[in-house]
Amino acid sequence: MAKKERIVLGSGHTYFMEYTGEIPAIEEIEKEENRLGRTSGGASLEYTPESYTASDDFGTVTKTVLTKEEALLKLGLCTWCRNVDKLVSTARVTTEGNKRIVKIGGLDNDNGKSYVILFAHKDKKDGNMYVLIVGKNSAALTITFAKDAETVVNPEFKAEPQDDEGTLIQLIEEIKDDGAAAASTEDDKTPDDGEEA
Repeated sequence: MAKKERIVLGSGHTYFMEYTGEIPAIEEIEKEENRLGRTSGGASLEYTPESYTASDDFGTVTKTVLTKEEALLKLGLCTWCRNVDKLVSTARVTTEGNKRIVKIGGLDNDNGKSYVILFAHKDKKDGNMYVLIVGKNSAALTITFAKDAETVVNPEFKAEPQDDEGTLIQLIEEIKDDGAAAASTEDDKTPDDGEEA
């Protein structure tokens, strides 16, 4: 039987938790209280390898080795105010009466925190897909107030190694096998009274 082809269509939701050395299960991360913000403009994942090629003077013998790699998860967020301190490492949040005050800046205020970032693309038909990285925002914080558009911030989370193998990205895909699901349903049926099991 041919493997079912899948088209990835649509946006998703972004969740985060502070990284403490272990990556929680997807079910632990994907909770409303861990939502980083509502997505606007989707998300993009970039993996960029760099290599060096050594060669003799005549180009008859070459050898290429991977020398560097980088992974970025780029997001568009239209609800971000309550989590701005997760996007800027020098941000501090205080509340005074009915005012929420965010102070940004000061090198000594860098909290040094990294986060587990989960982008969840939901697909009831073909199965969900998840992008999981550990990192922190490396993009500038640009806040634009316009009369005819929502204010969207565009963080870029630069991935850090998340295990001893140097893994930067986990791309997790649910596999839905309609044939296996149908067979399982048939096996689970309880025989009617009078039928032999």
